[in-house]
Amino acid sequence: MNSKVFMVLRIFLGLFVLVFGLNKFFHFIPMEAPTGDAATYFGALASSKTLILVAVVEILAGLALIFNKFGALMALILMSVSVCAVLFHATLDSANIAGALVLIVLNIAVLFGYKDKYAGLLAA
Repeated sequence: MNSKVFMVLRIFLGLFVLVFGLNKFFHFIPMEAPTGDAATYFGALASSKTLILVAVVEILAGLALIFNKFGALMALILMSVSVCAVLFHATLDSANIAGALVLIVLNIAVLFGYKDKYAGLLAA
């Protein structure tokens, strides 16, 4: 992958997750309250403090990707958040799946850009 394209994708993903991670604490982006099963699921995540953990992971991953320090590690960790976001929206909130799809596509592209860093993990 072209290094400039990778840099743009990496920084865009970093900003994307940083903003949404900070939003979980400061609520500066207005969002509709979930309803039905999605509300029940979010209630469980909030009461178990899992949303705080997700927000912290997003903020740390965002900073790591923006500053390119531990970016390969954080992109790998962020993949679990991306998959869960897509699964949540696919099953409980399909009308709002666009952001989750952007997240997972960017995450996959960044993981591909860091593929040389994962060579040791994939060696037999």
